[in-house]
Amino acid sequence: MALSPTFSPPVCFKRNATVCPNTPKFHKPTTRTQTQTLSAIPPISTAADLSGVAGSFDGTTLAVIGGGSVAALAAVLSLTDPEKRRQQQAEEVGGGDKEVVKDYFNNSGFQRWKKIYGETDDVNRVQMDIRLGHSKTVENVMKMLTEEGSVEGVTVCDAGCGTGCLSIPLAKQGAIVMASDISAAMVAEAEKQAREELLSWEDNGLPAPVMPKFEVKDLESLDGKYDTVVCLDVLIHYPQNKADSMIAHLASLAEKRVILSFAPKTFYYDLLKRVGELFPGPSKATRAYLHAEADVERALQKVGWRINKRGLITTQFYFARLVEAVPA
Repeated sequence: MALSPTFSPPVCFKRNATVCPNTPKFHKPTTRTQTQTLSAIPPISTAADLSGVAGSFDGTTLAVIGGGSVAALAAVLSLTDPEKRRQQQAEEVGGGDKEVVKDYFNNSGFQRWKKIYGETDDVNRVQMDIRLGHSKTVENVMKMLTEEGSVEGVTVCDAGCGTGCLSIPLAKQGAIVMASDISAAMVAEAEKQAREELLSWEDNGLPAPVMPKFEVKDLESLDGKYDTVVCLDVLIHYPQNKADSMIAHLASLAEKRVILSFAPKTFYYDLLKRVGELFPGPSKATRAYLHAEADVERALQKVGWRINKRGLITTQFYFARLVEAVPA
């Protein structure tokens, strides 16, 4: 399967059935809507490095995909058992989803995603596209947080901070940030980058921003109270029943708003995600779970929150639904 070098990263925000404008704008919808794009592969590469997928397709699979037959592709996938591979992963690390995620992002996944989240040129075409998509998500979260005024002094919990892509820009704007990740390697890298970027302000004669507080914690272990809780691209690692409890816990930490991004679940995206599971590449990665927007909204409503803004960030290999919730 050829990988196109052309990037197309629109950020769609819809009000009912109105067509999205070119310039991304957030809105307060009166009714819930579904946005569906059927032109690219969803963000399955958050769970498997697609750089190894292109060389893994055999002639039969290429014929199926080239012919554009969804029915035939479904038939091929019905002969595979990705769940067996998932169970094997869990057994190897001695636990379930959480242990698999922790092991992956402390080892091979750390090096891979450090490159994707970074600025190095040592990335392939797919990884570069994912970098673009993730940066678009961070950019739009920053717009959400600053469009109504300064974030100086605002307390923010960045749950699943990775290498600090959101925490560091927030600190630069004066926010008081508590950043956490399940991976000790990710937290160490985030803290290192924060010190390099934030403490250098003093060398230029400027007052240094408040350093984020970095901690190694999973989502369910977080505590405290914050004006805003943000959790980006983390729910893809957990099934809906676990995601429900995680969303409820994150909402219990927030005073004013919760911002979440997740891989949207549609029939087409789910089918293509299974293609990624069929060809996992040379190194094992985490499991990938897509989530229906209605399920995420239901989980928020159950604990007294409502979606205030919603949008869709897309590139060729990265799709993320972005929602902001406020107390109902």
